[in-house]
Amino acid sequence: MAAKFLSLACIRGESFGDLSPRPRYPSMPKYPKGVSSDEEKNMEGSEARALFSVTGMTCSACAGSVEKAVKRLPGIKEAVVDVLNNRAQVMFYPSFVNEETIRETIEDVGFQATLMKEETSEKSTQACRIRIRGMTCTSCSTTIESALQVIPGVQKAQVALATEEAEVHYDPKILTYNQLLQTIEDTGFEAILISAGEDMSKIQLKIDGVRTHNSMRMIETSLEALPGVADIDIDPELRKFSLSYKADLTGPRNFIQVIESTGSGRFKAMIFPEGGGRVSHREEEIRQYYKSFLWSLIFTIPVFLTSMVFMYIPGLKHGLDTKVVNMMSIGELLRWVLSTPVQFIIGRRFYVGSYKSLKHGSANMDVLIALGTNAAYFYSVYSVLRAATSQDFESSDFFETSAMLISFILLGKYLEVMAKGKTSEAIAKLMDLAPETATLLTLDSEGNVINEEETDSRLIQKNDVIKIIPGAKVASDGFVVWGQSHVNESMITGESRPVAKRKGDTVIGGTVNENGVLHIKATRVGSESALSQIVRLIESAQMAKAPVQKFADRISKYFVPLVILLSFSTWLAWFLTGKFGAYPRSWIPSSMDSFQLALQFGISVMVIACPCALGLATPTAVMVGTGVGASQGVLIKGGQALESAHKVNCIVFDKTGTLTIGKPLVVNTKLLKNMVLREFYELVAAVEANSEHPLAKAVVEYAKKFRDDEERPVWPEARDFQSITGHGVKATVKNKEIIVGNESLMVDQNVDIPLDAEEMLAEVEGFAQTGILVAIDGELIGVLAISDPLKPSAREVISILKSMKVKSIMVTGDNWGTAKSIAKEVGIDDVIAEAKPEHKAEIVKELQASGYTVAMVGDGINDSPALVAADVGMAIGAGTDIAIEAADIVLMKSNLEDVITAIDLSRKTFTRIRLNYIWALGYNLLGIPIAAGVLFPSTKFRLPPWIAGAAMAASSVSVVCCSLLLKYYKRPKKLDALEIRGITVE
Repeated sequence: MAAKFLSLACIRGESFGDLSPRPRYPSMPKYPKGVSSDEEKNMEGSEARALFSVTGMTCSACAGSVEKAVKRLPGIKEAVVDVLNNRAQVMFYPSFVNEETIRETIEDVGFQATLMKEETSEKSTQACRIRIRGMTCTSCSTTIESALQVIPGVQKAQVALATEEAEVHYDPKILTYNQLLQTIEDTGFEAILISAGEDMSKIQLKIDGVRTHNSMRMIETSLEALPGVADIDIDPELRKFSLSYKADLTGPRNFIQVIESTGSGRFKAMIFPEGGGRVSHREEEIRQYYKSFLWSLIFTIPVFLTSMVFMYIPGLKHGLDTKVVNMMSIGELLRWVLSTPVQFIIGRRFYVGSYKSLKHGSANMDVLIALGTNAAYFYSVYSVLRAATSQDFESSDFFETSAMLISFILLGKYLEVMAKGKTSEAIAKLMDLAPETATLLTLDSEGNVINEEETDSRLIQKNDVIKIIPGAKVASDGFVVWGQSHVNESMITGESRPVAKRKGDTVIGGTVNENGVLHIKATRVGSESALSQIVRLIESAQMAKAPVQKFADRISKYFVPLVILLSFSTWLAWFLTGKFGAYPRSWIPSSMDSFQLALQFGISVMVIACPCALGLATPTAVMVGTGVGASQGVLIKGGQALESAHKVNCIVFDKTGTLTIGKPLVVNTKLLKNMVLREFYELVAAVEANSEHPLAKAVVEYAKKFRDDEERPVWPEARDFQSITGHGVKATVKNKEIIVGNESLMVDQNVDIPLDAEEMLAEVEGFAQTGILVAIDGELIGVLAISDPLKPSAREVISILKSMKVKSIMVTGDNWGTAKSIAKEVGIDDVIAEAKPEHKAEIVKELQASGYTVAMVGDGINDSPALVAADVGMAIGAGTDIAIEAADIVLMKSNLEDVITAIDLSRKTFTRIRLNYIWALGYNLLGIPIAAGVLFPSTKFRLPPWIAGAAMAASSVSVVCCSLLLKYYKRPKKLDALEIRGITVE
């Protein structure tokens, strides 16, 4: 996954600080010049795709040169080059260009290209998320996971108990998501599809005016005819249509328009009221448990009063002891009648859960509850019936035990579900960032506004133009087409200062416009938006299991059977010792016999054991930890990342864009020959414009100063462009051979370096600057000094890491002089310079071999091998493109302080997981022996089954509440001190 994302970063040639999509301005043509609108329509349907294997590429500059060359061809819609996998994917129009021409163009750039068959190049994989109802403990989730993993075509299946969801990666050519749903249903749980296929947007519409099945079918047929509609699911009872569609081709307003134009306008469509999301499901579950608990109280309170309170009030005791049939009293009959609905109607969920679990060869918490309550209830029934048929048998019932057990367990589940709902508050808060409405603009052919209309923000489609007034939330990802303002992006990126926006700048949905009016063109809507991708990333993180959770999963397989065995052994031991007089008769309470005493001990053991607490120990802490991280601008991708990050004791820092701001500037120029500076920079910029390296961009930006009259200057054509990885570039401009690069490149190209040039290079490196040499026709002409300022907090961050006993190392592709100067300035002792991307990965592996747990912090351009090799990869400066899969942790604010926050938060989270396990295991290890009566011989203390049941319910709640304390996490005070002193990153 890391390689996949970082290859995209290389393709686009951007730092992680600027990953937002490049906007297509209204003035930019979509098709080749001279194509009429009719031809455009024809071309839409004749689009083709070709995949090429490209060998010889070594860095993002190579990929950039291939991409630019291909895009210059007529009829190219899109070209994407993957430098890591040596591939180029091209979308084109066959009427203008063919595969052979594209292949030849790639080879003209200097690389070998081979056309590949796309079908064999990539494995077909689709991901779907499924909500699962009815899970109670880890044995349930393990059962479902095992059932899914054995299905042919399933590549990976994860089931999360805390979120009650499954994420399944499967081959759609082999099976469908309906088969996955059916498998879960067959396992005994309810399955509801959340999403299927990451490239599809999904919306639910409610239709009014539909009266017959034919009307539903007519609407379905009309919608299916729309391009881009992939799947339609209909719920006739709710008049609900669920549509999956490609946002590039259609959108919700089109659906509503088609529906309302079908059937002579008698149908009305609207977005279906929210009801299928995680929040609404959680609220429904809370309501169900609350309702069940209240009903159980209505029956249980009288049972409790008649058995434990009224028996001590003389008048009431006499009435309750009045015999009805033989020795059966009114009190016993009343308790039997009242406890029966609790046992079989309100407690039905435990029977259903037990049956489903046992049916598939596993045992869960429901089995323990059902066995315990049934033992108490049916023994009581036996006792009462025997009293009713006997003239001298004094019965003793446990009806209050079964009724109170179920009531307390329902109370515990109610509190547990409420607490679990709070663990995912971070996602709910993120979802609330999206505004409910948006102002949609209608423009004429010249771009003038001719109409404004307020609409539901969920109806926004790609390429819509939206008006954002001061104080309003941005309704969609897009770019500014008119106006200027400042936008507060802290809620998405964590950046505290408002960011200036003007025409052409990108904006993120959910951020707040502060002062001016903006017109935004929507580019990413629905599931493509940054907000949706952040939510999806956090949800995926909460799905992923930490390795430490395997411990609980292993225990869960044997926990319930072991508890049942212990319970039976406890009953048998007390019964036999009592039967044979192994303990004094005085130990047995006056209202019981040895069998009843033994039965109470056995039931207490059965109901006090709690597999839920163990199962919730890790996932709830991970859920809260990842949510808190997201609110701090640190996206931690699940339990694996958390577990690895808390062990980190060595951090490898990239230099450019990580320790430095990442925006190099040309600060000095020295010409060794007489030459006009404008002409010099025109030649240099012509070459560097073909490179995606940050230093090259700095040179081109500086060269623009000599072209003040042009907003976007066109540089002379550079022929025979060649990028030499880690050294520089060369090309022919105006029939002159231009070489731009470092000292070693000049030596390789047999260019003599004069003494004054070497002195200037030494001086530049002494100031922690980078020196670039420029040669024209084999003669050194100039030296450029480029400075990339340190991030203001870099020195303090390294110092804090030292205090946390974390070793810091800097690895850079820059020269040794600059590297040592930067390292000295920030306080890093270990430096490795002039390192190529693959060399960085080797350094990481060497550190790991030395016993270090290594984190790699980089901006992601050339750091991909190292990020993959490290125990924890941290991508710094994610900007707005949150759909990244490169690193284990994404630092959204580009602040170095967040490296400390990530490590500290992971340590605190893992400490919480340990506390949860200590409590869950300690509770069971102490509770079961006490329930079994180990204290009874010496203290006469015994744990009634209903109290044991309450303790069991409380244990799960306490584990969840322990995890919830992470919500109050505060980052280290030393970081707050940096802010007070004004050390922040622009």
